[in-house]
Amino acid sequence: MWNLLRYVWNHPLNSRGRLAALARVLRWQLACRLMPGLIALPFAEGTWLFATRGMTGATGNYYCGLHELGEMAFVLHLLRDGDQFIDIGANIGSYTILAAGVGRARVLAVEPLPTTFAHLERNVLLNGLSARVVCHQLGLSDSAGTLRFSSGLDTANHVLARDEALPSLEVPVIRLDDLPGVDSPTLLKIDVEGHELAVLNGARTVLTKPSVLAVVMETNGSGMRYGISDDVLLQRMREHGFAPFGYDALQRRLVRPQPQQANTVFVRDRTTVYNRLKSAGHFRLINTTL
Repeated sequence: MWNLLRYVWNHPLNSRGRLAALARVLRWQLACRLMPGLIALPFAEGTWLFATRGMTGATGNYYCGLHELGEMAFVLHLLRDGDQFIDIGANIGSYTILAAGVGRARVLAVEPLPTTFAHLERNVLLNGLSARVVCHQLGLSDSAGTLRFSSGLDTANHVLARDEALPSLEVPVIRLDDLPGVDSPTLLKIDVEGHELAVLNGARTVLTKPSVLAVVMETNGSGMRYGISDDVLLQRMREHGFAPFGYDALQRRLVRPQPQQANTVFVRDRTTVYNRLKSAGHFRLINTTL
């Protein structure tokens, strides 16, 4: 609990409302115990996310406005009405709801685990976004087939490595290049807990599309469970013409990536991306306007 309180207190978006943020923590901790089951929490620009006890991503957004500040703000500031966003490893749909409900983008949301996928669909329906979002219950890899995924780890579920003995289930997987509905994506988010290289290997055609301005991808070392370092991911993205950055959401500028950052923003067309970031509107969050 102390780590949570420290995180919420120090989050940049709570700097002008720390006591209110701590009150949200207390309110949620009481509510999820007194009212077990799904509770709708306010999100960005009048959108909502269903949450239940243990959903750290959804509750992080409630506590702090945007749980992953740089990456989520990048999605908000880059996307425009009608763009296509592909959310790979969508989980319960935080990025999907931001992209479709706030950015008014068309979204393909990919989530392999049945229970999590059901939460994703509920959040799409809760926000009335079925016309903009297509959800696919499957995984992505470098070839079609099936893979065994862990279950019960919330946002940390992943393709099992050979030496892992965890509760699991078998899930169908395809290549991103074969995913129905892909046309001219503007932005991809890839959060697959270490399986990123296989996803990239199955996305060679998509990554060559000139419409793709950027890719937000997890680079937290989790690929080492499969013997793949983040340096391999960086090199693969460079081969496709993307340079790595972090995103300063408060100043709206791309910055040098930091060694400790869990996600990297890969950008191919810096001029277009810069102009979009600077010209984007301001968005109302639970604790501030960004």
